[in-house]
Amino acid sequence: MDDTQAGPPPAGPLSGYTVGVTAARRADELIALLRRRGAVVLHAPALRIVPLADDSELLAATKELIGCAPDAVVATTAIGFRGWIEAADGWGIGEELLTRLRATELLARGPKVKGAIRAAGLVETWSPKSESLAEVLDRLLAGGVAGRRIALQLHGEPLPGFVEALRAGGAEVIVVPVYRWMPPEDVGPLDRLLDAIALGAVDAVSFTSAPAAASLLARAAEREMTEAVLDGLRTGVLAACVGPVTALPLQAQGVMTVQPERFRLGPLVQVLCQELPGRARVLPVGGHRVEIRGHAVLVDEELRPVPPAGMSLLRALARRPGWVVGRAELLRVLPGAGRDEHAVETAMARLRVALGVPKLIQTVVKRGYRLALDAGGESKYAAEPDA
Repeated sequence: MDDTQAGPPPAGPLSGYTVGVTAARRADELIALLRRRGAVVLHAPALRIVPLADDSELLAATKELIGCAPDAVVATTAIGFRGWIEAADGWGIGEELLTRLRATELLARGPKVKGAIRAAGLVETWSPKSESLAEVLDRLLAGGVAGRRIALQLHGEPLPGFVEALRAGGAEVIVVPVYRWMPPEDVGPLDRLLDAIALGAVDAVSFTSAPAAASLLARAAEREMTEAVLDGLRTGVLAACVGPVTALPLQAQGVMTVQPERFRLGPLVQVLCQELPGRARVLPVGGHRVEIRGHAVLVDEELRPVPPAGMSLLRALARRPGWVVGRAELLRVLPGAGRDEHAVETAMARLRVALGVPKLIQTVVKRGYRLALDAGGESKYAAEPDA
């Protein structure tokens, strides 16, 4: 087969979209999954993991558990559990810790935590199918916790609701702070993502932990742009969260989120592959199928990148397909155009070149421009909301 005769590769489900990634851990894996499906990725770690191998709190909690055995241990994350065992090994008390853990009820929040437990030569007592800490708490409370010593391995931030519920039930709770979430050392990428959200220059933002969502909102508050960022997330920018716990900081601010049924990176990407194309405006124009995506247009399944100014004009025309839109109105949506209507003509010429089919957009002399909507298209799309 002669590759020189082949056309452009087919567009992926995320081609033409820009997705923000706030993850620090496993970010490379998530970014690779997104790019494989065509997305442009804006990576902006919202936090960093700080190991506490030398921290006195972790050492004190570990020695306390070795000295007085707990009745139950709750392991919340694989990286945290592994870090705990590694830190104990470094202090020369790793075997003593493992001996204690073998003799206790060991609850694992999910399959990854189970894997870390078994890699340490231990066996979990129980793990919920939902991967939810709430289900772990329900199991403990249902069995009665009065008088029991329960150790809780934290996953980067305090879990006050979990701890308070156990203590209210009469349990003694020992928290094991293996690592903490901290703001990123370089906030530049995060600031650029916040600016993109506020301007609608990003189509979706992915969140893989509640601390990352909280950190993004905290940085927005520091820059006094909370309302602009929340407005972006409440309107055009899709917030995709790996699970319901991750979504809580956003939902508390009135931001609607989408989540996969399985709390994994692959299903998270699949949700984006369904949601973003599902939001695209599709119109029959000039005998062609035109699908308007974030920063590009599919013309008969061929991806055509379009500059920001051109996308602004095209979206304005698509709000009223087939109707004439005047130059003055188009000038208002053109970023940084000033008052010269000649800027509309220049941007429109570039838009036509970018689309590759100049006749998709018609010039109506002395009035403006319109999309060359196919016959019957008016009734099909008249009731559609603005793109």
